[in-house]
Amino acid sequence: MSPRRRLLFALVGVVVVVLGAVVAVRAWPGPATALAPDRPGTVVLVPGFGGDRTSLEPLAARIRADGRNAVILTLPGDGTGDLVQQTKVLDDAVSTALKGGTSSVDIVGYSAGGVVARLWVADNKGRAQRIVTMGSPLHGTTLAAEGGALAPGACPTACQQLAPGSAVLAPIAGAADIPWMSIWTEDDQTVTPPDSARLPGAVNVPLQQVCPGARVSHEQLPTDPRVIGLVLDGLTGRALSECPREGVS
Repeated sequence: MSPRRRLLFALVGVVVVVLGAVVAVRAWPGPATALAPDRPGTVVLVPGFGGDRTSLEPLAARIRADGRNAVILTLPGDGTGDLVQQTKVLDDAVSTALKGGTSSVDIVGYSAGGVVARLWVADNKGRAQRIVTMGSPLHGTTLAAEGGALAPGACPTACQQLAPGSAVLAPIAGAADIPWMSIWTEDDQTVTPPDSARLPGAVNVPLQQVCPGARVSHEQLPTDPRVIGLVLDGLTGRALSECPREGVS
């Protein structure tokens, strides 16, 4: 069995299918509504396939260090069920934050969590100020398609929906009508091809274009200090001019 086929079966077996042209990095267009400096808003973080919240803890802690509330969602069925149903959890979290008096809500989605955010916006539920995604297969991943074909019994609903051209992904292929930053790594072997994360109209950021020589896998995206710096740039509306330094926003 080829190394790629062994990798595929290993991923499917433990149910971790989480999830061109060079895209120039341009200035982040900034928030749709200016933040009150003394009332920082809430950031809702959406985990990827498998629902692992721990990988998002370092990012959440860094956001909290900046004085903002950060909420990591707990997805039903460990994030392996219907992605459309997962949008209800996101919508409830945003509603709770707004009813609680937060000045604004931003969304950070990792991997399939970014697809959940995209579906949420497309369903006209989007009440977020802006969205930042990391390694999100917004146009699907061929790894999910291969998993569904080779081991359909081990490819749950979300896995099937992440296949390129699926009925869930097809309607969200167009540009989002909300400020959006999409970050991905060219080393991604889970989201294939990696630039499936590219979204028309968004600030599209291949990590290696901003940080030449960076070696970051899909799984390392939410904990890599450079990626965390880029996410913080996206959340604060700063222009991207250089590779973020470790621990610096």
